[in-house]
Amino acid sequence: MRGYYRAPEATAAAIDRDGWFNTGDLARFDGDILFIVDRTKELIIRSGFNVYPAEVEAVLNEHPAVVQSAVIGRAVTANEEVVAFVQLLPGSTVKPTDLMAHAARQLAPYKRPCEIIILDALPAGSTGKILKHRLAEVARDQAIRQA
Repeated sequence: MRGYYRAPEATAAAIDRDGWFNTGDLARFDGDILFIVDRTKELIIRSGFNVYPAEVEAVLNEHPAVVQSAVIGRAVTANEEVVAFVQLLPGSTVKPTDLMAHAARQLAPYKRPCEIIILDALPAGSTGKILKHRLAEVARDQAIRQA
């Protein structure tokens, strides 16, 4: 790729001077196997600790009442907090407190969501990818209403 169409700033941010394209993926090696763990844009830094949304989502998705989840960071004074959005199976009576207890058994305190918001469906694009930028707007609006 030579760059983004009519977007020199985006091109400069994504391609270094040696021509390498920064995908934004966070990866780790386990022996000879490369694992993509998350995206740098989605990394949440909470009280100096790195929180990978995929890890929190995996724990929430293990709950038998959860269809899918999405985790984002919400800015607070000089910090970020973890906010989870969850879609439950139809007819489920699970409450956010139940999901918090489930997460508490498997996640370190700094990784646990400070808020779990249950939605009928998570917003998704035509490919099925969850639109986290829309969820960030919902989380920000929710924080404003609670303030």
